[in-house]
Amino acid sequence: MSKTVVPCVDLQDFISGDAEKRANFIATLGAAYEEVGFVSVINHGLSDEEIDRLYTKVTDFFNLDSETKRSYEIDGLAGQRGYTSFGKESAKQSNVPDLKEFLQFGQTVENDDPIKSRYPDNVSVSEVPEFDETLLSTYRKFEESGAHLLRAIALYLGLDEEYFSPKITNGNSILRCIHYPPITSDPSSAIRAEQHEDINLITLLVGASADGLELLNKQNEWVPVNAGPGEIVVNVGDMLQRLTNNKLRSTTHRVVNPPKEKWHTHRYSIPFFLHPRAEMDLDCLESCITEDRPLAYEPITAGAYLEERLIEIGLLKKA
Repeated sequence: MSKTVVPCVDLQDFISGDAEKRANFIATLGAAYEEVGFVSVINHGLSDEEIDRLYTKVTDFFNLDSETKRSYEIDGLAGQRGYTSFGKESAKQSNVPDLKEFLQFGQTVENDDPIKSRYPDNVSVSEVPEFDETLLSTYRKFEESGAHLLRAIALYLGLDEEYFSPKITNGNSILRCIHYPPITSDPSSAIRAEQHEDINLITLLVGASADGLELLNKQNEWVPVNAGPGEIVVNVGDMLQRLTNNKLRSTTHRVVNPPKEKWHTHRYSIPFFLHPRAEMDLDCLESCITEDRPLAYEPITAGAYLEERLIEIGLLKKA
């Protein structure tokens, strides 16, 4: 299997104030997002202790009995808050459900922003002590790290450093806690997560509990993506690819099943999907439209684009 190198960047190089380190960070990040669509990031703001605590709480939730977990499944929310049971979501081009269950934790608006009325409340899990507090703390840390990364991306694109800031303040981001249970019989054509692209601006993924994540490189080969100790993986989503008229790559990726001798193992994964506010226009940036890269997309808002995707993956019914 070919090796595709996922570059590693140090977020402190960007926020330290050192002009040379900052410029190198921006150049490395931008080039990686044009070529690979993925980077790994160190010094991202989450300590090892916080990550361990997060995974402990998430594991405790998925260890609850099925009836208790289903009590947190809320009809009508398209999985955007609370629990979604096993086998309900599929990739947009697939008719076979992914081999997973998940819980989603969304934005908590803490000021008088009127957008608050557009977001449903998060479910409160009473059976796992400090579950809600742990997810909210993680959510805020990822918001902060993601905002720094988007500042660097804005500068790489020749935009004002704060271009994304008002668009992501109280944005519709989602922290998704995923459990891939042990495989108990031949899954036929189903895998833990079928090939797909994320829809959001960027995704921040903190160390999954087992291997399995793969990306599709430019040579059309599947290659593994493994974060080292203290690293998170951050990839471009479709909204950012659309905004940049395909300059930055939303790379296809998947989670494959383990070898048969490891079918009995669990896998946990906790991505943070950084979304903007629904009203953000995703019209292609004029600076990204060139003779070599003609306009590829029609105008659409982030909210309308998300709704399209939720219908495609089976979480929302067409009106």
